[in-house]
Amino acid sequence: MHEHEPILRAFGWARKFPVTGGVRNGRAWARQHLDELGWTEHAPETADAVVLIISELITNAHLHAVSDADLVLTWDGKCLYVSVHDDSPTAPRPREAAADATSGRGMALIDALADDWQTRTGRSGKTVTACFHPPTGPDG
Repeated sequence: MHEHEPILRAFGWARKFPVTGGVRNGRAWARQHLDELGWTEHAPETADAVVLIISELITNAHLHAVSDADLVLTWDGKCLYVSVHDDSPTAPRPREAAADATSGRGMALIDALADDWQTRTGRSGKTVTACFHPPTGPDG
């Protein structure tokens, strides 16, 4: 490596959340890591949005794919990537939910709250990844 080449520095966390009891545990696990990053203290609204999206993605994996959810959080200093993999190769799609519907808003929430998101599908299932840019510090 040359002396002036940028070095990619990233770190992350990964955990599997089973169909039984995974959503609540996923939220608590993610909140712990957001605390470590300082997001809960300095940008509670962003931290809450991340936790909500994690809840939606794990719920989608359990409900629609009938699958455990593999959650990976990756922080590269520019973006917190929230990735959830499940066993279904079918990509999610935002849809219009009726006003009295009790479901159908998950992907619309992700679209509204994440800075960016994408889905990758393959033979072993799909991974939905949402990106959240870092919040400004307490002074900023």
